[in-house]
Amino acid sequence: MTEAATTARHNVVAATSDELRDEVRAWLAEHVPDGWREQQSGATRDEYIEFQRWWFAEMRSGGYLVPHWPQEHGGGGFSIAEQVVLHEEVARAGAPRLQLHFASLYHLPATLLHAGSEAQIARHLPAILEGTVWCQGFSEPDAGSDLASLRTRAKAVDGGYLITGQKLWTSMAEYADWCMLLARTDPTAPAHHGISLFLLDMSSPGVELRALRQASGAAEFCELFLDDVFVPDDCLVGAVNDGWRIAQSTLSAERGLTMLELTERLRFGFRRLVEQLATDRSAELADSWSRDALGASYAELEALRHLCGQLVDQLVAHGGVGVEASVVKVIYSEALQRFATLAVELEGLPAQMSSGLLLGAGWESGHAMQDFINSWMWTIAGGTNEIQRNVIGERMLGLPREPRVTL
Repeated sequence: MTEAATTARHNVVAATSDELRDEVRAWLAEHVPDGWREQQSGATRDEYIEFQRWWFAEMRSGGYLVPHWPQEHGGGGFSIAEQVVLHEEVARAGAPRLQLHFASLYHLPATLLHAGSEAQIARHLPAILEGTVWCQGFSEPDAGSDLASLRTRAKAVDGGYLITGQKLWTSMAEYADWCMLLARTDPTAPAHHGISLFLLDMSSPGVELRALRQASGAAEFCELFLDDVFVPDDCLVGAVNDGWRIAQSTLSAERGLTMLELTERLRFGFRRLVEQLATDRSAELADSWSRDALGASYAELEALRHLCGQLVDQLVAHGGVGVEASVVKVIYSEALQRFATLAVELEGLPAQMSSGLLLGAGWESGHAMQDFINSWMWTIAGGTNEIQRNVIGERMLGLPREPRVTL
């Protein structure tokens, strides 16, 4: 952490929760730009990247970019409780989301700090603080929710591996410098074995990207094609054939606080919707159906917030989260869909009007139709809700596993 960032932090590790909350709230009030949503609505690709990099630099200068990293690696060394405060205040301030850098700040560091070599940590973590962008190459055309069935192959050769295959739904791959990639190193092993985790330089020969345009008009995802791409031995994370365990154990640690922030942002979106209705469409609030629907949405979001609190308690007590993360994911995604649907219904015809695409605002941007379209992604991403319900039934409720049907 820079000297300026350390000074800005005011020794928050020793501060009480209230002191930290006041400090973060004051910093955000000074640094979150007024009207950034309006300014970024309809922004070009280059304008979006420039804004994301600017906000990245702002968060770093304040000492709030990587509070979850250890101090010896340039992070803030925040406790879980302190991270909760920061996530809550960032969401409540309606600050931009660092979507461009999400995998760089969370997934890759968690993986390397858990299973990476000292050389990998020393090489990649400082580069992330300078702005290196990472993506995550996990899902494939026939291996989305059933990730263990992935077919991308990594063949051992002199000095490294040749990787061939295809990845799908690779978020921010178009902008990424590096990719954290899962590939099968032993095709004869059972499904959850024989998989290894690699660090892939996206400028390597044999890497091809094709952007996927979504219904909202955004192109956040890419298809990633790999044709005998050489990855050196020092880019293998952990032991060969241990990639599945590494991916599961390291990424789960981030789910609790991520879901907490997303829930707080959804609650922020609810408050903004009510304020908008009170200002522009007060007749809607006088309608009994609207009041009932808003009351039901408020109650659902409050219940979700308390459930996230339990998830954080699990994270504090055990250092990670279990099946509870699947419960929160299902409830959050479906609450998001219902809220987005309600916003479209309450706004009426104006919601059908075309508005400039707004990236970096999460899934409660205030553009009702965009939020509605984007909300459906959440019942698919991160494992479909059908798969999550299987996980909940088998691992939490102890229900018998349903037989797999082969067509």
